[in-house]
Amino acid sequence: MIETLRHIDRLLFHFINHDITNPAFDTLCPWFREKLTWVPFYVAAAYLIFRKYGMQKTLLLMVLCAATILISDQTSNVFKHLVHRLRPCNNPELQAGVRLLIESCGVGYSFVSAHAANHFAIATFLSFLVNGNKKLMALLYIWAASVALSQVYVGVHYPADIFGGALIGITAGLITGNIARRFVITNTFYRKEAK
Repeated sequence: MIETLRHIDRLLFHFINHDITNPAFDTLCPWFREKLTWVPFYVAAAYLIFRKYGMQKTLLLMVLCAATILISDQTSNVFKHLVHRLRPCNNPELQAGVRLLIESCGVGYSFVSAHAANHFAIATFLSFLVNGNKKLMALLYIWAASVALSQVYVGVHYPADIFGGALIGITAGLITGNIARRFVITNTFYRKEAK
């Protein structure tokens, strides 16, 4: 069973890293996975949250968002050190056939992708702040999936790595998002304190 899953994972990796390649993806995917690329998005999100919730709640929500990223990132690191899976670009069996589109493969392990975990964590957490707006929620998850799939496209992760990372990120976002909804967004905590 494990070997079958590993084989499917490698086939999917080859499909994303080789079969769907094109100049547009070759340009966009390395750019998508860079942290600095998304700074304007983070600033815009913080501004919109401030406009909607005010300064005090925004500060609390930013702390919770940071906690979300910390949880997803550290959980990803735990899995990496437990599983010890080599990145495709470091795997001697695959190395020669991997299209590596960034300068360095990296020295860390592959499973799970911290990029995927962190971006799905942010997307899930932010989805609690958009009041059920399905279009915005869909855009958040499309954004996270684009960043995650870029990791496979550039040759540094397998599809299973980003799937596992997405599960960790969504779980982290659900935990902190529910805390945000209960104690910050709906003012439950403040109402209890006022009684």
